[in-house]
Amino acid sequence: MRTSLVAGNWKMNGSRAQIQLLVQDLQSNLAQLSSDIECLVCPPSIYIDQVSQALKSSIIQIGGQNCSEIAIAAFTGEISPAMLRDFGCNYVIIGHSERRLLLGETDDVIAAKFRVAQGAGLKPILCVGETKEQMQSGQSFLVVARQLQTVLTEVGINAFANAVVAYEPVWAIGTGLTATPEQAQNMHQQIREKFSNLSLDIAAKLRIIYGGSVTSGNARALFEQQDIDGGLIGGASLKARDFSDICHAAKSSMASL
Repeated sequence: MRTSLVAGNWKMNGSRAQIQLLVQDLQSNLAQLSSDIECLVCPPSIYIDQVSQALKSSIIQIGGQNCSEIAIAAFTGEISPAMLRDFGCNYVIIGHSERRLLLGETDDVIAAKFRVAQGAGLKPILCVGETKEQMQSGQSFLVVARQLQTVLTEVGINAFANAVVAYEPVWAIGTGLTATPEQAQNMHQQIREKFSNLSLDIAAKLRIIYGGSVTSGNARALFEQQDIDGGLIGGASLKARDFSDICHAAKSSMASL
């Protein structure tokens, strides 16, 4: 059985004081969560050390929101995967739609980031997803398959034995809209089938998580789907009670599968 993963992407939010309170509340709310569910928070990079120190004795793991596609170089303002690892990160988000659409990251750049991140000992969380226009024109899986294939061509199928795929329909990120459980399950199933064509074993073990306006109210219905293995949570991860409820929903859903 695949272990559920609930990852909180804090994006560009927080201050030292706000994060201190959030981490304290998370530790309190998640103290009784069993270790068979992975919970992860991804703070802004300048707060990673603060969060890492605060969570030393916690089951909550730390991840980065982004990393450079170059392992080491004169690259002003960038953060290497090795630096993230040095400060206690286990995961890093790769290819979030905000970086694809607003910062112009291409599939090739994202594939390079995936490779370099794994080389530094991080588990990439590879984000894929389609825009509203692409969805309405029936191109959803064609877009997602292309995004996946570029990474597969770069690193090969075996690399996904130590990675996570996050399906995030762009039209559902921060909009209040969300895919229905059936819509999300359909895409997750197609993603798993694509990997099955290359390796049945890796496809069966690959965690495919859903992101796109996940809340404490809809989390359980999403997580109860056969091919949805958790969530990549945006706004709700900034509220300790909401994020904790989502983590507990993942545990309850796993028990019912």
